[in-house]
Amino acid sequence: DIFDFPLGKSCREDRKMLKFDNQQISLADYLIPEELTVLDDELSIIDKYLNDEKIVQPFIEYFHKKHGRPSTPLQVYIRMMYLKHMYSLSYEELHQQVSDSIKWRRFCHIPLDARVPDGSTLCKLTKLFGNDTLDKLNKIIITKAVEEKKIKARKVRIDTTVAESNIHYPTDAELLEDCVRVITRTVNRIAEAANDAAGKIRNRGRSIKKKILAIAKTSKRRTQEKFHEIREITGQIAEVARHTVADAKKALARAKQVTGIKIKDEAQKLIDELSGMIQIADKIIEQTEEVNKGNLNLKDRIVSVFDPGARPIKKGKIKSPTEFGRKVLIAESEEGVITHYEVYEGNPSDESLLIDAVKGHQSNIGCTPKEVATDRGFYSKDNEDKLHTLGVKRVSMPKRGKKSKARKELESAFWFKRLQRFRAGSEATISMLKRCRGLNRILSRGTSGSKSWIAMGIMAHNLWKLAQL
Repeated sequence: DIFDFPLGKSCREDRKMLKFDNQQISLADYLIPEELTVLDDELSIIDKYLNDEKIVQPFIEYFHKKHGRPSTPLQVYIRMMYLKHMYSLSYEELHQQVSDSIKWRRFCHIPLDARVPDGSTLCKLTKLFGNDTLDKLNKIIITKAVEEKKIKARKVRIDTTVAESNIHYPTDAELLEDCVRVITRTVNRIAEAANDAAGKIRNRGRSIKKKILAIAKTSKRRTQEKFHEIREITGQIAEVARHTVADAKKALARAKQVTGIKIKDEAQKLIDELSGMIQIADKIIEQTEEVNKGNLNLKDRIVSVFDPGARPIKKGKIKSPTEFGRKVLIAESEEGVITHYEVYEGNPSDESLLIDAVKGHQSNIGCTPKEVATDRGFYSKDNEDKLHTLGVKRVSMPKRGKKSKARKELESAFWFKRLQRFRAGSEATISMLKRCRGLNRILSRGTSGSKSWIAMGIMAHNLWKLAQL
């Protein structure tokens, strides 16, 4: 059975059997002293919480009951991903620490004589399940907490933050260099996989590196003319990149002709990768030319070749005025449990996200919150009216700009200030998610990978909070 730990129940009922939740144990497990296998209170509570059959329901559709080779049990996968994001471990560190720890092995339902799943296996499973399945997992955890009356969620505080992508600081010259390097490498790999049927292209990386070095030297000058010189050199790099893209398009056309005859699956994947990279390169060349013309306000500007969905986002921070990644909305109950979250590409205004956030909270919890607290970025008269229409009794949302006397009296009320103090706690939650749950820098590529990473971090945070409750 791939949905639970495949060991079966034991006939014996002794203290050793109780250590592994009535699962059959090996001789090595039997010889371990009991005090070495007793879980901490936190892990014990989470272990019982995850034993519910509903937890694995969203994953069942990805497996066949009769066909296919044995896979990693879902209970093992979920528990290992909890440990990874709970303690901000890499896949290598996770594999090593679970292998070395008897308690973590027991928590993950892995006997001492069994192999711990490798990091590559966990990566493939996460990619297979996708972010939608992990979102369903989080909703099931919240629904289970509501049914067990662990959370009431009568109050909710809503805030947004930026989950940064794992990319270097984007400049037009370096983005063009990335395009040329990746396109050249991919075409050459296609040529190797297709027995040189598509041909190779000229490597112009050395020429671009010299021009980037010239930009670095020019930028050290204190004259105002350096900006025009830098843009001129960047234009030259764009011209070199345009020649590389033209050569790549010819190689792609030849490779597609070979596809109809005989070609390896590996080469077909590389052809699809090259086609997508050419589209990205064309867009980067186009946006570079627009900047050289003086147009600095570009919509949907690409800031990374490897993560095209990342966007420049300004949140008004002094330390980092512009962050590159995705916007994350978080709705948190008074118990500290995140009841709803969303990940957005770009930087939509907070004002446009409030109503959907409250409705998402309402859908997951099953009732409308009595009180809602946000910062002034979410304010609009229309939002206040809609929240009252949904059934929210008290809305603590400071108004932007000049305030009337009646508005000042409203915001001076005790309940309004109390909810604003409650709202300030969301900053601590966001800080913890970034420092301790891996949301400071998303190491997965692409929008789906980023959403999966954020979903697992929030899952770890919610389980930890529910164990405290």
